[in-house]
Amino acid sequence: MNDLVVVPDTDSLAAEAAQRFASAAATRISERGRFVVALSGGSTPGPTYERLASEPFASRVDWPRVHVFWGDERCVPPDHPDSNSRMTSEALLDHVPIPRENVHRIRGELEPHEAATLYRRELAGVLGEGGRIDLVVLGLGTDGHTASLFPNTMALEERDLGVIAVRVGKLATWRVTLTLPIINAAREVVFLVSGAGKAGVLARVRAGEALPAGLVQPQGGKLTWLVDRDAAKGLAHS
Repeated sequence: MNDLVVVPDTDSLAAEAAQRFASAAATRISERGRFVVALSGGSTPGPTYERLASEPFASRVDWPRVHVFWGDERCVPPDHPDSNSRMTSEALLDHVPIPRENVHRIRGELEPHEAATLYRRELAGVLGEGGRIDLVVLGLGTDGHTASLFPNTMALEERDLGVIAVRVGKLATWRVTLTLPIINAAREVVFLVSGAGKAGVLARVRAGEALPAGLVQPQGGKLTWLVDRDAAKGLAHS
C-alpha cells in the first residue's frame, strides 16, 4: 500500500478529500485537457461532495472539463433514495457548471446486464483505447467490500470486463460495478474511511487480510487511504 493519511475528524476528512480532488483535476486538465473521475456512493463521501460544491473549491475546478462516472450503482431508478447518482447530484453535480453530457450515470433502472454493457461502452467511448480513469474515489464496507466488489463473489475473479452486473446474495439485490482491472489501471485511487465502525475492517485490510478492498493495488498509479482518527483506532501505528 502507498499512503495512509489520518485526519482528526469527518470535517477534516471532507476538506482533505476535496483538496485532493481539486488538485488532481487541475493537474490532469493542465496535462491532458480533461479530468475523468469515478465517484463513490454511500454516506462517507457526501460531505466531500458538498465541500466541492461550495467555495473555495467550486471555482477552483474547471467543471466543463470534468467527466464524472461512478464506481458502482444500485439497480434502482435515478430518483430512488438509494441511488448513488441521485446522492451525488444532490450534493454536488446540481450545484456546479458541469455539462450534462459529461455526467455518465449507470442506468440502474435497466436490466442489470444491459446496464453494465451500456456503461462499458460509455466508459470506453470517453477513455478511448488503453485509456485510464484519472481518479477513483472508493469507500470501505464493514465486510471489506468496495464499490460493489463483495467478499466471495465472482466479481473478484473478473479479469477482462471493466464493468459487470453482480448479484449480491446477502443483500438479495443486483448491482453494477467497476471491476478490479479498471480500478487498478487508474492513475490515482483514494479510499475515504470514517468512523469507529470501520476501525476493525480497516485494520484487517491494512494487515493484509484477503478482503476485496485489499485487492485494490493500482498498477503504475497512486493509492491513498484517507481516514479519520476514529477509523484509524485499530491501526498499530496511527
